[in-house]
Amino acid sequence: MQNDVLRAGAVSRTLSAAFWLCSAVHLALVAVGEGPMNSVTKALLMPLLAAWVLARRGPRLLVAALLLSWGGDVALEIDGLFIAGMALFAGAHVCYVTCLVREGALRVLRRPAIPVVYGVLWAGMIFLLWPGLGDLRLPVAVYSLLLTATAVTAAGLGPRIGTGGALFLLSDALIAFGLADLPRPPMTGLVIMATYVAAQYLLASGIVDRLRD
Repeated sequence: MQNDVLRAGAVSRTLSAAFWLCSAVHLALVAVGEGPMNSVTKALLMPLLAAWVLARRGPRLLVAALLLSWGGDVALEIDGLFIAGMALFAGAHVCYVTCLVREGALRVLRRPAIPVVYGVLWAGMIFLLWPGLGDLRLPVAVYSLLLTATAVTAAGLGPRIGTGGALFLLSDALIAFGLADLPRPPMTGLVIMATYVAAQYLLASGIVDRLRD
């Protein structure tokens, strides 16, 4: 039994190191410009994190959320599959919200300021984006509502998981601003990926550690 625990711990640490190494390489590639290895390293991120969750015996819904996110990452790298990628990420957020609610995230309703603030942010974002989205108006409105639901429910499980939900919202909001041709900060691609990687890790590790505790 002790040997099994030690082996599981070694596998977990190896996968964690691989995830962070891949993340660092990917962010460096994003910083210097586009290239084929950019897409390759991006496609490895979520499978590595999902494998780490499995090694830590995390919930299947969390693994599903990460694998759907991986599908979304891959789809967004292929011309003509933007809507498919958005749909895959929407599925990931459904898994996240379900998983978070099962862990007691609805306690956030005891602090109504949080859902109200996020609701106002969602409405304001849609107001700004709407004129520039064209045919993407309805898909973006629905997807962003699911994304906001993840942020709200994540906030119900403490600062760590809540920060993950907030960073996910920030990352995708920057993508949406690009779709609507609105101003974005310098090195937006790097900011998007850095906040995305941090968001997924904080959500995944927070949920896993909460279950183990």
